Amino acid sequence: MPSLPIALACLLLSVLAGTQALAQQSPMLRAASLAPDLAFPAESGQPGALSAPKMALYKPEGAGPFPAVVIQHQCGGLRSATGAWQNMAILDWAKEAVSRGYVALVVDSLGPRGVDSVCQGAKAGVNFPRGVRDALQAAEHLNKQPYVDKAQIHFAGFSWGAMVGVMASGSSWGNALQAGTRFRSVVAFYPGCFDIRPASGPSYPVVQQDIDTPLLVLMGQADTETPPQECTARLEPLKAAGKPVDWHVYPSATHCWDCKNLDRFRKTDFRGTAVEYRYNQEVHRDSAERTFAFFGKAHEGRR
Repeated sequence: MPSLPIALACLLLSVLAGTQALAQQSPMLRAASLAPDLAFPAESGQPGALSAPKMALYKPEGAGPFPAVVIQHQCGGLRSATGAWQNMAILDWAKEAVSRGYVALVVDSLGPRGVDSVCQGAKAGVNFPRGVRDALQAAEHLNKQPYVDKAQIHFAGFSWGAMVGVMASGSSWGNALQAGTRFRSVVAFYPGCFDIRPASGPSYPVVQQDIDTPLLVLMGQADTETPPQECTARLEPLKAAGKPVDWHVYPSATHCWDCKNLDRFRKTDFRGTAVEYRYNQEVHRDSAERTFAFFGKAHEGRR
């Protein structure tokens, strides 16, 4: 048994090694480690049996292998703090995915961490880097399921989750967060494409220059919360440089056009802008067609 001085020296060396390892982490990884990892569901079910959204794993009937999609929510999460409002749009997207033969993993980045909203900024360590890490860890979780086609793990994100998806489409985030599995393609619904300015540390752009994952961005021309021109101004040079990016702007659509139970919802966003959501069934349907067509083309190697 080692003497007390030797034991203390070993303990000190262990602490120093841990401190050095932390110092060697990238700023992205450090920021993504401020909140604990999620515990993803091990058992799969059917979304049609649910009346409220939750973090869950859904699959079609049969053994597969099936293509899969990670679905990540807006800044308000899957429900309000009181539970009076439920994010039925996310549950509807999970149902849509399963009806088209996809496994769907709905991620809840807020609820398990006791966070009600990140609409006004990061809270309790739930920031954009943590969101990206959640998405990539969800992809790794799907990669371990025997009924998932490992070559067809896609991502669909909405608003806050869409910004997560845009960042996850770049190689630097995958490398920094030590992602074992990345996405075959990403569809981002009405993301913001501004620079993120954390409370401490340097700012960084949502749209990185190193996008190497096929990315489709769907936006609404009438969106005052995340105006599409902020995205197109950054996506156009990337597309001209041969990056795998594409987009579509719906002329009459607002933010959250797929949120039926938020139709006519009004708020003032984090930039002080007056915002109103309007559900648009036609755009909702068209965006679903574009999303799953894009997933299919990405798997075939076409854009």
